[in-house]
Amino acid sequence: MKIDYNKHIWEGWTVQDFITDLEPIFNQIQSGNSWINPLKDEDKLKHWLMHEQPYYKKHIPEVFQYFKQKLLEK
Repeated sequence: MKIDYNKHIWEGWTVQDFITDLEPIFNQIQSGNSWINPLKDEDKLKHWLMHEQPYYKKHIPEVFQYFKQKLLEK
């Protein structure tokens, strides 16, 4: 799946905006520098993303795909 980072999601927010907002927190969690256990499976990742996304609490496939790929890189 090719990710369209400029795709509009909600009220001016693009896929890239959500990724930019979530990535520092995701990196902190995955490095073990958080009280949250590292995300290890797709289901937990999907739920975490929906919960942590600012304003828009629905599944965004492109955002999920981006962070899923980061999980697989480890």
